[in-house]
Amino acid sequence: MAGKKKKHLFDDPLNVKRAIYLLYSVCGITLLADFLVHRHIDHPWEGTIGFYAIYGFVACVLLVLIAKQMRKVLMRSDDYYDD
Repeated sequence: MAGKKKKHLFDDPLNVKRAIYLLYSVCGITLLADFLVHRHIDHPWEGTIGFYAIYGFVACVLLVLIAKQMRKVLMRSDDYYDD
């Protein structure tokens, strides 16, 4: 028993494919819901199909890029706490 490793959910490639297809399905359903749900918009560009998906994606990418630049400024050397 000491040599047995616990098998996790995503160790099986079939489960990974299922998770990806589930993600694609949820994204597609929410995009289709964009046609069915009436939104009360404040600005004309909010009425664009898929606006919030594009906005969220761009915001996420910008957060990652900004964090990479902040790492250069805030990062300490490996021996920062050593004598």
